Amino acid sequence: MADETTPGFPGAAAPGGGAGAPAAGRRGGRARHAAPSRFGKWWVIAIGVVVVLLAGAGVALAVTKSSKKKATPPQTVATTSTIPPQVCPLTGAPAPSGTVPSRAALAVKVDNYPAARPQTGLDQADIVFEEPVEGSITRLVAVFQCQTPALVGDVRSARAPDVPIADLLSKPLLVHAGGINPVIALLQSANLVDVNVLAHYSLVHVLSGREAPYNTYVSPAEVWAQYPAANTAPAPVFVYSPAPQGGTPASSVHIPFSQTNDTTWTWNAAKALWMLSYSGEPATVANGTLIGTSNVVVMHVNVTYGPWAENEIGGLEVQAQMTGTGPVTVLRNGQQITGTWSRPSLGAPMTLTSATGTTIPLQPGQSWVEIVPNSVTVTVAP
Repeated sequence: MADETTPGFPGAAAPGGGAGAPAAGRRGGRARHAAPSRFGKWWVIAIGVVVVLLAGAGVALAVTKSSKKKATPPQTVATTSTIPPQVCPLTGAPAPSGTVPSRAALAVKVDNYPAARPQTGLDQADIVFEEPVEGSITRLVAVFQCQTPALVGDVRSARAPDVPIADLLSKPLLVHAGGINPVIALLQSANLVDVNVLAHYSLVHVLSGREAPYNTYVSPAEVWAQYPAANTAPAPVFVYSPAPQGGTPASSVHIPFSQTNDTTWTWNAAKALWMLSYSGEPATVANGTLIGTSNVVVMHVNVTYGPWAENEIGGLEVQAQMTGTGPVTVLRNGQQITGTWSRPSLGAPMTLTSATGTTIPLQPGQSWVEIVPNSVTVTVAP
């Protein structure tokens, strides 16, 4: 049985030792002091590790905070994109609303007899055609697409020259107040939508203070709403360019259709417009606005009369030959450019060609097209 002197037991003398107890006591004493020393070292090491870990965590936290301070969100630079306005097909000018409306051209037959003046809405038309009719007087075809006046008028009956005019406009809505049977038959077989207000009386606005037959008006917005399928903008009739190409100075053009329709256009440099007058009196619309236009296109055409009587006193229907070729004078920017208009057939576009063989461009803006019989002498003053 092992006792306290058994080797390996605590306090036992080493083999071959002398006075064992004291020696064992000394080793035992050293052993009792060595154990706490080793244990203390482990605490020192543990504390050191903790310190290192805490220091590392502090560094990491500092780095994180520093990173957070340095990591700023990407700055957004405010930008604006400007979309250029679309160009009106019948004026070559920017659309007033920025976008060309998805609707057909609206051509309204407007009276031009002195008793019918001042008319309404002509200042907002894209193109106005002045056509000869019986008795050497004229009527107007006012064409709208980009703008929408409240009312247009007064509205009068259709005539044979309306067909070749309307055919330039990519199947427009042609608004008129009746017509003789042969003319109505022409319209119904032409490339247009026949809008006879006498058959669509809900479209008629009768203005008080105007005597019949000069009191019939229409609202373009109501007409377009009545024909929602007519939702395609027309093709351009002319070529446009801000810069004129060639030409000579011109101050006015005089077109004496008749005593009642004695038309003069005079260049106004301050307004950059050709201003209209009849028999020397400035022409206005009903609200008093003077009538001015960017372009005057004078087309000389061959005119014949018949075979139908247009009225009860025997006035014969005018037939204006608007296919083939003929002389043309374009007035724009205080200049005149002479050349030739040509149109192979109905359904074909019309071209304006200068004497040098180049296309005559119009100034972007409204145009008046004067359809002048070859028998009428036109005078352009320099």
